[in-house]
Amino acid sequence: MIFVKSEQEIALMREPNAIVRDCLSFVGERIGAGMTTKEVDRLVYDFIKASGAEPSCLGYCGYPASACVSVNEVVVHGIPDDRVIREGDIVSVDLCAYKNGYHGDGARTFRIGEVSAEKDRLVRVTEECFFKGIEGLRAGTPLYDIGYRVQRHAEENGFSVIRAYTGHGIGREMHEDPSVPNVGRRGTGVRLQAGTVLCIEPMIAAGHWRVRVLPDGWTAVTLDGKPAAHYENTVVVREDGVEILTL
Repeated sequence: MIFVKSEQEIALMREPNAIVRDCLSFVGERIGAGMTTKEVDRLVYDFIKASGAEPSCLGYCGYPASACVSVNEVVVHGIPDDRVIREGDIVSVDLCAYKNGYHGDGARTFRIGEVSAEKDRLVRVTEECFFKGIEGLRAGTPLYDIGYRVQRHAEENGFSVIRAYTGHGIGREMHEDPSVPNVGRRGTGVRLQAGTVLCIEPMIAAGHWRVRVLPDGWTAVTLDGKPAAHYENTVVVREDGVEILTL
């Protein structure tokens, strides 16, 4: 069931989403070669707590950290540990904050120093896929138009779209209906109503879209070992467009 939000609820959601936005900027200014992914997670935890919010990811279905920190071939849900971030890596940081009874969610992929041309283009195209996905999005848009636009842009640039993971609705729960796939057939799916709040999050791979989950039960890596990138914002569907809460 899709929970359409009232203006009062959307107002309450602005603060946790602003915390997510600011935390991602904070991490982006500090992440660098020589850090461990666990140190990145500590930055996230400290920032969210100092903002008067709670890290939604910590303890979610047993997840042991405040952020997902995914390096190179890790698509999503990388558990922070002692892995050292190195020059030339790309690192996706996905985080959520809970405040006012609602969640905010966002992700960015950061380039660490000088990266290869392929990685640089992958990160750029993944971000572009988000903005392609919201082109024309407004009340009445069929849900799968989002994935259609994401998929078309990714594949036109020679990349593939991860199919095993999707975006989602968000509100009082971190994951709500509907699922928002990054592939789709234009003109299909439920027509979205004004006040629907969605996390739109292209996950794009340089190689094949197939993934496998490591024995920890969380970390998803590309099957071919090629790099992947992730970019996510929380958006409100409006009568005449979208409002992006995490930008």
